[in-house]
Amino acid sequence: MRILLQFPEGLKKEALTEAERLRKHGHEVFISSSQCFGACDIALDEARALGIQKIIHYGHADFGVKSKIPIEYVEYPIKIHWRGVLKKALPELRKYKKIALVTTVQHISQLKEIADFLRANGKQALIKKGTKAKYAGQILGCDVSAIDEEADCVLYVGGGIFHALVGAEKPVLAADPFSSSVRWMNDEIARERKRNMAALSLLMQAKNVGILVSTKPGQMQLNLARKIAGELRASGKNAFILVSNQIDYEALSNLSGFDAFVNTACPRITEDRERIRAPIANAKDALELLWEMKVAKEIKNKNENKK
Repeated sequence: MRILLQFPEGLKKEALTEAERLRKHGHEVFISSSQCFGACDIALDEARALGIQKIIHYGHADFGVKSKIPIEYVEYPIKIHWRGVLKKALPELRKYKKIALVTTVQHISQLKEIADFLRANGKQALIKKGTKAKYAGQILGCDVSAIDEEADCVLYVGGGIFHALVGAEKPVLAADPFSSSVRWMNDEIARERKRNMAALSLLMQAKNVGILVSTKPGQMQLNLARKIAGELRASGKNAFILVSNQIDYEALSNLSGFDAFVNTACPRITEDRERIRAPIANAKDALELLWEMKVAKEIKNKNENKK
């Protein structure tokens, strides 16, 4: 069988070992060297060009990407020693009873035992399935709907600071079992929201706006881009849809005629907004602002007509 292997950046070091293992079983093996940003980012273009019969995608759970080429997901779970860092987290959680417990797919198999630990210490652990994730308690870069609305706060257990949680509306405590560190993310969340508001303010002042569309199979939202373009044009702006497979910051900066951008691809792209010379806002935030402006305009016109 002709197989294409695809790894996210953190697992590319495993590519050679996996390729050698599969080749020993008689398969013709290719390795995608492109960057991979998530389960939404499947190397379909490379697979079609090579006549691939199966894609094996490592490090993520099934995202529901539709493809004529079979896709096998290898989740690559990582066992963590969580007890020590959870003991550190408990004093920080003393004011909260209902805890929304979340992690990434690498640690999802241990979420139940972590929840049992919290319950044994007088907490109510809430584990909810999000709209896009495969498992209950799993968060994605584009989806934090696994956070239960009834929760008093959020506890994220995993490596580093998972930036998707900037979208959370509740206090977020990050417990990192690799560094054995515990910290609240409230300040970072507040800073990111301020950056979002600044970008939206500049978007409303812009004349020429580019709406970014990715052709990645799990990210492409052309209809959404068309809707935003229509709303922007209705508000008097000059809007064009910009299409690429991977959003490249240097390429965007070279499009000097555009005053602002709206991103319909992965929402985490805007985390690096400082690398782009023009302001960039995510589609959800831009739509909400355009709707508020539209309502305000309708109210104003209605009041003027009464006079």
